[in-house]
Amino acid sequence: MRSGHQGTGPGAITPDGCAVQLYSRLPAGEEPDIIAGAVPAGAHILELGCGVGRMTHPLLERGFTVTAVDESAEMLARVRGARTICSAIEDLDLGGTFDVVLLASFLVHSGDVEVRRGLLRTCVRHVVDGGCVLIQREGEDYHADLPRERMDPRGFTLRIVSSEPVGDGVNSVRAEYEFPDAVWTQTFLARPLTEEQFEEALVEAGLKVDKYLTDDRIWVRAVPAGGE
Repeated sequence: MRSGHQGTGPGAITPDGCAVQLYSRLPAGEEPDIIAGAVPAGAHILELGCGVGRMTHPLLERGFTVTAVDESAEMLARVRGARTICSAIEDLDLGGTFDVVLLASFLVHSGDVEVRRGLLRTCVRHVVDGGCVLIQREGEDYHADLPRERMDPRGFTLRIVSSEPVGDGVNSVRAEYEFPDAVWTQTFLARPLTEEQFEEALVEAGLKVDKYLTDDRIWVRAVPAGGE
């Protein structure tokens, strides 16, 4: 288990506190459509932190080729139709490049600055010249007005219970997922980043924002800073 992270509930729990059975139940939502609309048709995507394939499978259905990376073998065992690689993202070096590198699930907000730098270096290392990196960042109010909850029409409730400062700009966040037959919790460390801080982190890694893809500015397309 990574320091500051934990999870509870049925089934295997990954090093960052994610429950494998939980993520097997969660819907993909609109993310695959956002990704598909931002990259060339048929692109080869390197998906970092793929989990159980919640986005992998819809992307495959849309005609993309996906190489899926996760540090949890239990998560990867549920991925179908993609090349899978079990590795911590910050340690990954495949010796090749991809049209698109995908860093979703707010991973860019890692509480550990060195981990964040490692994640972004991995993105830069694996994106082809002329390619792009798609990043999912937190919404502006993610750590505010808590607790809050959202009832999903598929029959479960997501609660962000708390986000408590633990020092050095890092918050400890607790989330709960309540289904009729099971409850899971996850506690993890997150570093809130203003838009300016986020863009500075990209520049430090050799990236720059090409376009904010959604009105809430959560999804971002970045490109190598030396590219067009």
